[in-house]
Amino acid sequence: MRAIVVEEFGGPEVLKIIELPEPRPGAGEVRIRVHAAAVNPTDVLLRSGEITRLLSGLPPPPYIPGMEAAGVIDAVGPGGDGRLKVGDEVIALVTPYGPHKGAYAEQIVAPAASVVPVPAGSDLAAASTLLMNALTVRMGLDSLGLQPGQTLAVTGAAGAVGGYAIELGKADGLRVIADASPADRALVERLGADVILERGDDLARRIREVVPQGVDAVFDAAMLHERILPAIRDGGGIVTVRGWSNPTERGIVARPVFVGDRLTDTAKLDRLRQQAEDGKLTLRVARVFPAAEAAEAHRLLEAGGVRGRLVLDFSA
Repeated sequence: MRAIVVEEFGGPEVLKIIELPEPRPGAGEVRIRVHAAAVNPTDVLLRSGEITRLLSGLPPPPYIPGMEAAGVIDAVGPGGDGRLKVGDEVIALVTPYGPHKGAYAEQIVAPAASVVPVPAGSDLAAASTLLMNALTVRMGLDSLGLQPGQTLAVTGAAGAVGGYAIELGKADGLRVIADASPADRALVERLGADVILERGDDLARRIREVVPQGVDAVFDAAMLHERILPAIRDGGGIVTVRGWSNPTERGIVARPVFVGDRLTDTAKLDRLRQQAEDGKLTLRVARVFPAAEAAEAHRLLEAGGVRGRLVLDFSA
């Protein structure tokens, strides 16, 4: 099978296509013929080597990048519970650091617990963009424990994580304040934000103008960190990505989210699948690249401004 590997850290040019033996599923695992793999910022951190600053104890390269894929099950290991079978269209969360590596390959093996059906009505490219970012948001919101009617601010609201933060926040009954550039305002409005404020260095001040007492929490997808803390009420919370947990102020609690902690939470994954199926979560594909053009997809993602997810097509 073809796989895209990182044998040494560096720029997009280090991504190489090689041939590997097809993997075999073990007990409680399934093998998926991959049709689509989403390209996430985490993949860029891995390829560049920046991931070693965030996570300790990683094995050395080579790696197969990618954490989410969509495709068709072509083999089932022993000991399954019958939930998944050969021929099922599925989506899966995987890790480049485990025994079976990541999603940038024609075939992957994953624990059955990390695999759920494709949302009805979704094509495989769109479906591949759901689980990692939506689970990140779900974990963050769960850690905050907000109640219906409380207020959540979302930074980076037009991005993939920020968009799911708006939609899952609204599904939880929260009032959502979101940032947007003028070009992204219509998109953020469609995602369901109650209040939209122009993004920028003084976002915290503008939030306080709308909510003088401060919001109950922030989902900081834009990684504003200390700059957004003044928007939060005393004793509130901030969900952070990439491990940020620096000292805060006024009793505000930072809640870093690591999606790798819950890759086998089937119930959460299936609930996200159902919410996408019900139209409560919007699957956004910015562009689909042939798998051989993975380096170009990484260049485009690093350039910034992508709305939705880039996807690699392994179906050919």
